[in-house]
Amino acid sequence: MVLEELEAVPGSALPVTALADHLRLGTAFAGDLPLAGLLESHLRAAIAAIEARTGKALLRRAFRLRLGRWRGAGVHPLPVAPVVALGEVALLSEAGARIVLGPNLFALVPDMHRPKLGAVSGTLPPIAERGLAEIGFQAGFAESWDGVPPDLAQAVLLLAAEFHENRHDPGDGRAGMPASVLALIGRWRTVRVLGGGGA
Repeated sequence: MVLEELEAVPGSALPVTALADHLRLGTAFAGDLPLAGLLESHLRAAIAAIEARTGKALLRRAFRLRLGRWRGAGVHPLPVAPVVALGEVALLSEAGARIVLGPNLFALVPDMHRPKLGAVSGTLPPIAERGLAEIGFQAGFAESWDGVPPDLAQAVLLLAAEFHENRHDPGDGRAGMPASVLALIGRWRTVRVLGGGGA
């Protein structure tokens, strides 16, 4: 299974000014493009870390999932939430032939933690031996930072500030997320059961 992020979060959607205020940079930040770029990189790193821990896309963008077999006959879980729309679903042969499936064959089964691609009737179409299925979808809480849940938004600012404050510290190799960040993201984490074998 390979998950591809097809769109980068635009810099204009990132809360660079809010992070500067959080860090109390004041007038030192105004018009300082290198500093703004540094803060943006900290925000991107914090967002990536929190999305990886929670399985949630904070800002809406396009993804594509490639897989060699379905998890279940009638449904396949999607690895990112919340999914807001399904895109193109296609089957690829080993030789590269691509068949786009009609949207009447499948539907989104929405869930805040485990959204799924589901067959409208019966089972999902079979994937050829050594072939692949591709699922396109849009996922994310919102297109702008104001729509991100407040606890996740605060966790991003705290973690980005941690990255900024410790940017020159090589650390001791045992770095982890601060307890305050873990507390904020705790309710958003997906609990894995059945060793990943459940549908």
